[in-house]
Amino acid sequence: MKAYVEGDLEAFRLLYQRHRDRVFGYLAGRLKSRPEAEEVFQEAFIKLHANRFSYREGTPFMAWLFIIVKNSLIDHVRKQNVRGKYLELNPEMVSGVIDEYRPAREVGEAVTEMSQLSGEQQMMLSMRFNEGRSFAEIAESMDISQPNARKIVSRAIQKLRSLMTGKE
Repeated sequence: MKAYVEGDLEAFRLLYQRHRDRVFGYLAGRLKSRPEAEEVFQEAFIKLHANRFSYREGTPFMAWLFIIVKNSLIDHVRKQNVRGKYLELNPEMVSGVIDEYRPAREVGEAVTEMSQLSGEQQMMLSMRFNEGRSFAEIAESMDISQPNARKIVSRAIQKLRSLMTGKE
């Protein structure tokens, strides 16, 4: 990365070749469509290029790169104003929540209520409940502290409960 910052374009080509599969795999695993993953992938490497002078020598390159990738992903999700597009729900899980808080509700209504959560809350709930990730894993992938990840998930659950019981 130091050589690339100093103007060596061959260094960029090597960085790109070395890390493109991992970056694309990460994005493809989080987005539902290959074209969207390709779009965010491109945006991330454009941001890498634009921010190359802010790279600090000694910073692990992969950590720096994945901060850019994660932020590109979050920006992309926020730009998309489509309800529930990035949240894959497990119908059995949603049914259990519905039965516990409002037995008469339908799964479709719960999905609508979940779409009222922020993109970050939806993503973190999906990681926690659909992917079965620990708070430590969520914190690492979102580049936040573990207590903060726990707090965001907890607040999202509280908001969902209040939406489902009609108290919000």
